[in-house]
Amino acid sequence: MKPVLVSFAILVAIACRGDAQKGTSESNATKATKTSTGFSGAAAYNYAKAQFDFGPRVPGTPAAQRAGDWIIRQMRSRADTVVVQSFTYTTADGKKLQLRNILARFRPELKDRVLYLTHWDSRPIAESAATDAERKMPTPAANDGASGVGMFVALGDALKKKKPNVGVDLLFTDGEDYGQFGPPEVDVLIGAKYFATHLPSPDYHPLYGVLFDMIGDKDLRIPYEMISFQRAPEVVARVWQTAADLGYSDVFVEESGGEIIDDHVPLLDAGLHVIDVIDLTYPPHHTPQDTMDKISPRSLGIVGDVATALVTRE
Repeated sequence: MKPVLVSFAILVAIACRGDAQKGTSESNATKATKTSTGFSGAAAYNYAKAQFDFGPRVPGTPAAQRAGDWIIRQMRSRADTVVVQSFTYTTADGKKLQLRNILARFRPELKDRVLYLTHWDSRPIAESAATDAERKMPTPAANDGASGVGMFVALGDALKKKKPNVGVDLLFTDGEDYGQFGPPEVDVLIGAKYFATHLPSPDYHPLYGVLFDMIGDKDLRIPYEMISFQRAPEVVARVWQTAADLGYSDVFVEESGGEIIDDHVPLLDAGLHVIDVIDLTYPPHHTPQDTMDKISPRSLGIVGDVATALVTRE
């Protein structure tokens, strides 16, 4: 994913929205009790570590093959249906990559659905590292990849115990972080772009969607991602209100986090209302220091609570 600049006009709109909702949000944060949704942050952390322990999940490597196989096994034991989208992608320099999107479906019989997505691959280079030698290394990707996978597997546990009130699709995308974010963008967001043109059915149009990316940071703080705010404001409002109801207004904050190029963009371009829930203020991002000691069960539990509540509350 890549941050881009946000306009002054949008910042003004955020400020006005914040003033209008300040009393309500503060009231919700004060009154809300951190209720249990059945989601386990500790389990999410352990699942993230299992994914992390495969090593860097760079497309085309044995570690990626093993990690993808593991995700498929985990979701087949939890979801009602698992669909694997296997495809070949040719990079700008002519390399053939074998990639897999993994779609785990709960209550597939229901037409009203919610789409959640996270990427499971890791970056082949650590271009934000401090030294030339480190910049040539693949990233271990505890937060930038494994955190979302761990949260989704733990969410599968919760949804297996308590059926969601809508159909839920958990999409694990491949190839999000492979190439260069540019500009121009080259060989990135590959799995999301593939899914956007190969939807589960011709009439597939979820009620809304949420991308969860980099959601395990110990110092978690999730502002509005501004492409989401501009193009799917009703989904942003739904997610942030749910977080406030659960007492998490100190984490899901009503502030601009700028515009970020991420897996939600191809889906928005395909007409799906999908937003990005992301904490990009993470110093180890795209470095070899993105390791398990930088993320926490508490942060995963907060985001998992919100994700669970969105699809199980009456």
